Amino acid sequence: MSHASKNARSLASAALGAAGLAALLAMSAVGATSAEAKTLAKVNGVEITDDDLNLAMEDLGAAIPRQLEGKARETYVLDFLIDEQLVVQKAQADKLAETPEFARKLAYLRDKALMETLLSDVAKQAATEAAIKQTYEEAAKNQKPETEYHAHHILVPTEEEAKAALKRIKAGEDFGKVATEVSKDPGAKGGDLGWFTKDRMVPEFGDAAAKMEPGQISDPVKTQFGWHIIRLDEKRPKVFPPLDQVKDQVARYVVQKAQSELVMKLRDGAKIERADQPAEAPKAGEAPKNPKPDDKKKKK
Repeated sequence: MSHASKNARSLASAALGAAGLAALLAMSAVGATSAEAKTLAKVNGVEITDDDLNLAMEDLGAAIPRQLEGKARETYVLDFLIDEQLVVQKAQADKLAETPEFARKLAYLRDKALMETLLSDVAKQAATEAAIKQTYEEAAKNQKPETEYHAHHILVPTEEEAKAALKRIKAGEDFGKVATEVSKDPGAKGGDLGWFTKDRMVPEFGDAAAKMEPGQISDPVKTQFGWHIIRLDEKRPKVFPPLDQVKDQVARYVVQKAQSELVMKLRDGAKIERADQPAEAPKAGEAPKNPKPDDKKKKK
């Protein structure tokens, strides 16, 4: 993937995560309050409305403590807005809004808010039901047939320990009981690995499981993690998930693709000069874009 492509994807992702920038600017703008807004508080005469509260809740997002819900959540955000307005008024009294530093920050936030607004519009236009359905159907069509395996395993550090565990199982002990007692894999309760495809496991483990039949128990298998005893419980064809289960993921993909394509198109049509990178070499038969004085023919 090219450097430009990576930047384009990063830009699109950053825009999706910057939903509060427009809100920040809107809250500081004079006359931005809608006629229907309800006043929730006043700070030295400055109103804080329910519109402001909604914008702040969207902007703060994950910064609001999870345990707060309903009225408590709104109270938390309103307290934030009150404190914010107090600090804003002090900053205004100190004439910080007239400093070059503030002007630079405001210009940056304005540009970022404009970017977020445009990419949000792109997202709304891209994520149609038809586009989501088409993308899903194409992905389902291109899904290669795969087998899923459900297995239990026992993981121990040495081959001797693996052979000892296998001996206990062959003598009639319950596989899960032995796994609970000796296995060093804390993530598999009773040795249960759940359902997986071959490529999700290290090669030695995946290859061994793929060669087994349900109910079969393997000889010790060595991987980078140690020695395994595998019991294959079931196997089945992997079923592509229905659209209603993955609709949100598909929608996100559609949106990010549309945003990335827009940014790449804008890049292709723009003249971009960077101090940290050498100028691109001209194509065959093409004159240099920015010829140096030495490149120009001197007049006689």
